[in-house]
Amino acid sequence: MADLQHTHEVTFDGDVVTKRYVDGKAGADEREWRALTLLGEHAPGLAPAPIAFEPGVVVMSRVDGTPVRGVPSGAAPLAELAATLGRLHAAVPARVLRDLPERPWQAEQLAAQVRAWCAAWRPRGTRADLAVREGARWLEGWRPGTAGVRPAFGAGDGNLSNFLWDGVRVRVVDFEDSGRSDRAYELAELAEHVSAWVDGEVDVLARVELDRDEAARVRECRRLQALTWLFLLSGEGPRNPPGTFAKQVERVLRALDGG
Repeated sequence: MADLQHTHEVTFDGDVVTKRYVDGKAGADEREWRALTLLGEHAPGLAPAPIAFEPGVVVMSRVDGTPVRGVPSGAAPLAELAATLGRLHAAVPARVLRDLPERPWQAEQLAAQVRAWCAAWRPRGTRADLAVREGARWLEGWRPGTAGVRPAFGAGDGNLSNFLWDGVRVRVVDFEDSGRSDRAYELAELAEHVSAWVDGEVDVLARVELDRDEAARVRECRRLQALTWLFLLSGEGPRNPPGTFAKQVERVLRALDGG
């Protein structure tokens, strides 16, 4: 699940980056180090190279580039982003992936959290109330199931600021919520992350091939992710332009009406 809190401090020393975790998020440093080590072995160049680890601190190589946010639909970075996601999800061999811990906030856990948020919602007399009611109704009858699940290594964060375009390729940073996941869930998280539309819609799914079951799972998981963002953005904080929450309300209603 996206985290709107400050979780780490990053310092640079030439081509070396030191990341210190400051909020005590359990296991974040170990997940980051494990991801960098695995990707360094199985998909070198896709992410920073691991340099050193101690509890609470990960040292890695520096990755330069421009975040893939708000890029036009036909722009080269979008095609490279889709290619990078394909490489990332398939990077860890199946025999290794089976033994990895699941990433935090998989579908069942996230659905339980959203149900709790729906139950605690205080009506505001706006369309947000309708979105919450419709979301709660949908969640009553929805269970993730296994149809469309294709095991994948997941970065665990759909923020497009973590995907950096250097003019040739897109590389990935920030793996503190990474782990074993499934391709459809990871794609849905990215597609519904606020960074995928607040600066202009970035439709990476248009560049990804999905079979029928995966497409259905993506659609359902997008509903769950849209509801998650409804609550994450309900405070209308300073990170996003005014009106972002109202737009999220309409995104939720469209997603739930999608059939």
